[in-house]
Amino acid sequence: MNNTAIVARNFPGSRRSRLLAGAMVLGLAGVLSAQTILPGQPAFAEAVRVQSAAPADFSQVVTAVQPAVVSVRVKQAPEPQMMNFGNRGQQGFGIPGLDGLPDGHPLQRFFERKGEGQRGQPRGEPKAYGMSQGSGFFISDDGYVVTNHHVIDKGTEFTVIDNEGNELEARLIGADPRTDLALLKVEGDEPFTYVRFADDAPAVGEWVVAIGNPFGLGGTVTAGIVSARGRDIGAGPYDDFIQIDAPVNRGNSGGPAFNMKGEVIGVNAAIFSPSGGNVGIAFAIPASTATDVVGDLKDRGAVVRGWLGVQIQPVTGDIADSLGLAKAEGAIVSDPQNGSPADKAGIKAGDTILKVDGKPIKGPRDLSRMIAAYAPDTKVKLTVWRDGVEEDVTVTLGTLNDPDAVAQVTPSVSGSTQLADLGIEVTGAKRAGLDVDGVVVTAIDPDGPAAEKGLREDDIIAEVAGQKVTSARDVEKAIAKAEKDGRKAVLMRVFSDDASRFVAVPLA
Repeated sequence: MNNTAIVARNFPGSRRSRLLAGAMVLGLAGVLSAQTILPGQPAFAEAVRVQSAAPADFSQVVTAVQPAVVSVRVKQAPEPQMMNFGNRGQQGFGIPGLDGLPDGHPLQRFFERKGEGQRGQPRGEPKAYGMSQGSGFFISDDGYVVTNHHVIDKGTEFTVIDNEGNELEARLIGADPRTDLALLKVEGDEPFTYVRFADDAPAVGEWVVAIGNPFGLGGTVTAGIVSARGRDIGAGPYDDFIQIDAPVNRGNSGGPAFNMKGEVIGVNAAIFSPSGGNVGIAFAIPASTATDVVGDLKDRGAVVRGWLGVQIQPVTGDIADSLGLAKAEGAIVSDPQNGSPADKAGIKAGDTILKVDGKPIKGPRDLSRMIAAYAPDTKVKLTVWRDGVEEDVTVTLGTLNDPDAVAQVTPSVSGSTQLADLGIEVTGAKRAGLDVDGVVVTAIDPDGPAAEKGLREDDIIAEVAGQKVTSARDVEKAIAKAEKDGRKAVLMRVFSDDASRFVAVPLA
């Protein structure tokens, strides 16, 4: 059984697509054709020169690196597996797509007959164990092997199969689910052939070769090019994937992608596919990320990251207008956690973090990656946008742990005031019987500007244009001030469900 983790996503055209966490085998991209570049353009002569320099084959690279690539077999803890034969019209007989068949359907009778002949696994008994397969590679001659976290997840026993078919018992050194990386260790009488991570990031359009274990076949080699860098696919908080033009299949998780020097540029981790098969869109964890994470796993068995302690969100164009920012960049703080390093340093809700130690922040994920790269107790300088000016704040980072959940608030409705320009009705939170400050949205026009920006009934508006509000009158005054200041939108701090966020509502 090949190891896969599937995340459902919606993409344009209402087509249901799947992100298959399985490593990559790189499909051979066509050699650059001069027909795609019009004669007479400045790039034409250079394109022809590059075409003549393209590699004729990859055999020398493959010969050098293939002995370092391995298959990883994982034995998993037993899980109950119910036999559904005879449970007509309810569970679909354990076959996807057959749920809820009407009584008397021919497929029901077929599977009932098949079930009557089952022996050796009575209904309700667990399987002996589960198995999954993936790929990996040696990074040292003493037997350290890199693979994906989702390959070894829930594993109880690990076996590494080298290029010659030898099976080696492995032990788990450590794993990091946030970056989907894991480190195994095997012992051997002779030094192992290993590969190194590249120091430099690959260029878009650069050739890459991947070797892996698709469908358990082992030792499969393919090639392609780097399609893009810095991809955020929603897989985790530190997404920074290399996208590769590659036919990728299940079982390649954890395999390496090489440049023409035989250096590992990335660890194959995921593909995007509407059908479950390859469509040439694959993703690798960059070597720079893997180097840091693997180093921590080897030294400590876990990854220790710096912690700032804020809830953040992107700066949209409307939010930038409402704050007077020239560009929609940075990360706006919706809520500093009580007692966190940010809270102790004086970071406030509404501050927009623009730089970390002088390095510009494009968005929330950029900030998360930068902070996580620092060790705990490190002092960093944050440049924030506050009240229309930049300020520098020094923060001593803590150690990252999972943040505590914010208590959910479900307000009741009492005596509302209509704010027609925003398309909402509100009442004071205290008046609604809540022990919080702010105003509660009791009704909303689905076609109004507030609804368009994501507000909904029962949201609590705590601040408008940087001013705390406890009544509809407070909201009106804050809006009037924003209009007087020439703002195109008014920024609101809103509590919804278990978190706070900022919403910029356009002004008429």
